[in-house]
Amino acid sequence: MNRPNSDCVAFYEQKALGGAASVCVGDCVVDSRNGLYGEYMIKLDDRMNHHSLNLLSSGIRRHGAVASVELQHGGLYSHGTRHNGNTIYGPCSGIDATGNEYFEMPEEVIYKTIEAYANAAAFAKQCGFGMVTIHGGHGWLMSQFLSPKVNKRKDRWGGSRENRMRFPLAVINAIRKKTGPGFPIEIRISGSEVIPEGYDLDEGIQIAKALDGYVDLIHVSAGHHEKPDVFTVTHPSIFSRDSCNVQYAEAIKKHVGTTVATVGAHCDPELMEEILASGKADVIEIARALLADPELPKKAFMGKPEEIRPCLRCLACFSNLITNGQIYCAVNPQIGRELEYRYAPTVSHNTPKTVLVAGGGVAGMQAALTASRNGHKVILCEKSGRLGGVLKCEEQVPFKKKIKDYLAYQERQIRRLPIDMRLNTAVTPELAASIAPDVLIAALGAKPAVPPIDGIDEANVFHTENMYLNTDKAGKKIAVLGGGLVGVELAIHLAQTGKDVTIIEMLPQLNNGGNVLYQLALDVEIKKHGIKLMLETKAVKITLQGVFYERRGEPGFFKADTVVNATGQVPLLEEAYALRFCAPEFYLIGDCTVPKNIMQATDMADAATRNL
Repeated sequence: MNRPNSDCVAFYEQKALGGAASVCVGDCVVDSRNGLYGEYMIKLDDRMNHHSLNLLSSGIRRHGAVASVELQHGGLYSHGTRHNGNTIYGPCSGIDATGNEYFEMPEEVIYKTIEAYANAAAFAKQCGFGMVTIHGGHGWLMSQFLSPKVNKRKDRWGGSRENRMRFPLAVINAIRKKTGPGFPIEIRISGSEVIPEGYDLDEGIQIAKALDGYVDLIHVSAGHHEKPDVFTVTHPSIFSRDSCNVQYAEAIKKHVGTTVATVGAHCDPELMEEILASGKADVIEIARALLADPELPKKAFMGKPEEIRPCLRCLACFSNLITNGQIYCAVNPQIGRELEYRYAPTVSHNTPKTVLVAGGGVAGMQAALTASRNGHKVILCEKSGRLGGVLKCEEQVPFKKKIKDYLAYQERQIRRLPIDMRLNTAVTPELAASIAPDVLIAALGAKPAVPPIDGIDEANVFHTENMYLNTDKAGKKIAVLGGGLVGVELAIHLAQTGKDVTIIEMLPQLNNGGNVLYQLALDVEIKKHGIKLMLETKAVKITLQGVFYERRGEPGFFKADTVVNATGQVPLLEEAYALRFCAPEFYLIGDCTVPKNIMQATDMADAATRNL
């Protein structure tokens, strides 16, 4: 997205509507020739963006929030620059992890880059933005100059800390000169890069001290964006605790007089309030939690934390941006579709319908909620005694607490609406006939796939759901058949309980299901817990002693006390199609179409019911 459009304006405006004090537009490149990380970055050196950026800042400002832009330069990670055939510069020359060469930035280019930052800030101010955020962390250009392990220059721009600080301070001073007094400057830094080849917290404190008094806000993050081992430090995952990176802001705040902000997994209002009240930080910055619920600040202010939709920290939003160029949210179908919702017709333009939802899992609950909020009469039937579907089996898994919280949130919303919820009730053609609905939505889910493996029904074989519910029955040494997300997550859970776990997968790599960044989090956990991988390996027979397999044409035997079948799910299509003539309108949603993930279930449920 080189030029913000109406969808982009609505995306950022939604956060201002939700009560955010300031809304920052990220990834705005200051030098699109030499500092471009990705093609979709907003180019602040393109004067043709003047009109669209003014619309964007206005959309934020009119709701009382301060509009900011993030000033970005990729430095040696400017992959878009390389793609366009232009020269990539870092503080020093070298070869990156993918074998591509980058060059030492000549002094004349350094001065040009400083000017580019200043011009970008001035342009942002001209376009109605009330502050700028200099991205000086996560391994990008400015942090490359700051790092004593990256910046090995021998001139006045490298070596000593004073020399390494010269570039960022020159940028800040140039911005001050061009934007004038009273225009706030924020700088994001990594308090620590948390990797051996990066700087530590002690160096982060010294960097912050050198910045003290030059900027209005020091925004303390952590990690290094381009290093997979610490990607989930910068972007905390489902395995991270809430507000996990506040320690870096807390340490830095003790040494500076400048206002300090913290970022990273902030989602619990009580914890955020404690951080501010105790003086660990002065400002809380939130990203993904405002995708799950843009009204988080407003609901927290009103004393209604139970109404905040939880962020799963599943990284589906970020992964979708990277793979498809668009941000969506697994639990909030409005994200990325703000304009659709703003101008969607209400049910008052139509005749309210009786909607029968078969299945109370993720898809069924969302379908019931959207249909009821749109004014329809909703009957939600779940064959078991509880809502939540297949995910109920994971509720005791520590790292799945966010999913447990989300299911509880959805159930609370259902109970507050005039939804006729019927538990222990399976939808049959007979039941449907007695209700005579106008619409029937089948959200019946899926069942475990049972591969044609000799011995798959042995006493030591469990399907995934049963293994979660009977972890105490697992032996010490476990073979998990299947390297998809379901199998890998279960393997991590079992390893966390002290089991010796090996994943057996037919493909040459684990299957991330399209969530490429969540796989980075899984890789960290696999390594941490010593989970072993047997890739390109096909199980051919299971016995009480273990698994016979073929690996690259060679037979073998893996000794295991317990074998878990995590080879996938089969949609309950036959059961769903039995209901297809029970109402004038019939929809299949969620796993009973193609088993996939929470995002698909949420999106399909919401789309089906909004179109009634």
